[in-house]
Parts: sequence; structure tokens; C-alpha cells
Amino acid sequence: MTGRVAGKVALITGAGSEGGLGEAMARRLAEEGATVWLTDIDKDGVEARAAAIGGTARGLHHDVTSEAAWDEVLGQTGPIDILVNNAGIAVLRPIENLPPADYARQMEVNMTSGYLGMRAGVANMRAHGRGGSIINISSVAGLIGIPGVTAYAASKAGLRLFGKALAMETAKQKIRVNSVHPGMIMTGMQKVALQDSPEQYEILTAGIPMGYMGEPIEIANMVLFLASDEARYITGAEMVVDGGLTAQ
Repeated sequence: MTGRVAGKVALITGAGSEGGLGEAMARRLAEEGATVWLTDIDKDGVEARAAAIGGTARGLHHDVTSEAAWDEVLGQTGPIDILVNNAGIAVLRPIENLPPADYARQMEVNMTSGYLGMRAGVANMRAHGRGGSIINISSVAGLIGIPGVTAYAASKAGLRLFGKALAMETAKQKIRVNSVHPGMIMTGMQKVALQDSPEQYEILTAGIPMGYMGEPIEIANMVLFLASDEARYITGAEMVVDGGLTAQ
């Protein structure tokens, strides 16, 4: 352990899925010395992920769409130095199959939760006065147009621009706000899907210049960098981790 975030306290939402991005981020930050709080709507799942990481990792039940739940969670964590807004869902449908209720749910879970998290996180960091790092997990879908991804893309693009504007409001307090944009990543859910349909791997990777899907560790390492003091002069930025997908 090199202690790149030693002594820091991190809160990572949406960290209850085995083999997911949240688990990988939490593990990487814990390896580098942070006290890590994992949260998720799935109480059993997030507690299992925290137990697997061990050490100071703790799992908490958390409905990220609830302002009261954010207050409750931060009441348990106390002062935090790192907030990763990772929780989200994907409603992937063409416009004719996207009713208002599904659009609203997509925005609530991805965008409104990010707003609530950033609002609560900034208040927490301003109160302790040490500054901090807020990292919003967006997507390449928040940067380029992809058919059938309208509501999801809007929610992810919203996180990007909300965070960029917020970075201007908080820079003087040394509260940095950045976004990470994963491309095709081999999460636990993706692995199951590809086992059911292995030919899909070739289809999905054909458009990636590097020729393969990334692993969760790729995203976790970027989050670690942005969370650490190595990135102390980086705010309002978007970091793309996609094997060159959006460079084409």
C-alpha cells in the first residue's frame, strides 16, 4: 500500500453489485489507505461487498434519490474527503418506447441523485474546511450520440455539465468536481450477458480501437487519481476511459 489517499474518508454510491464499478473503486481506494463507505439500495449486497474488502470498509443502505437518506448517510460517515456519485440505472429504449414515467425514473436515479449527492457533499466539505474531491461517474453516452440511449445519455450529460458548473462555484474552497466517462467495461453484469451470448463480445468490441473491453480496475484507477492530491489542480474536467472509442 502506497497510501495515495491515506487518511481520507470516501463515500461511493451504487457499490452493491459484485464485480461492479463501485466495488472496484472502493477496493482501490481502500488499498491506498482511505476509509471507505460503500452505499447502495441493495443493503445485503453492499454489506457483502464491504465485508469482502475488509479493513475500514463499511456498507450502508442508501436510496440516493432521497434527500433525507443523504442526510442520514452523511450523518453516519461524518466528514468526507471523497464523494463518488456512481449509482445509476440504464433505461435504453428508442423514443417511441420511452414513456414519461420511464424517462422520469431514469433522470431521478442518475441525475437527481447526483444533484442531491453534490449538494450534500459540498455542504459536508465546506463545513470541515479541508476541501475535497467529488467524482461523477458519467459515460461516453454523455459525450456522443448513440441510438436508443436518449434518456440515459441526457442523465449522464447532465452529470457532466452540472459538475463542471459546480466546480466553478467550489474551486476557491479547494473542492474539486470532475467526471469520469467509461466506455465498454466488463462488469459482472456484462460478463453474465456475454456468457449467454458470446458472439456479442465480438460485435461490441469491433468498434473499440484497442480491440477489447476495459475492466473495472481501469475506472477505479482513474477515480483513485482524481481522489488523490496528485490531481489537486484538476477540476471541472472530464476523463474519458474508453479504449479510444470516442476518439474516432
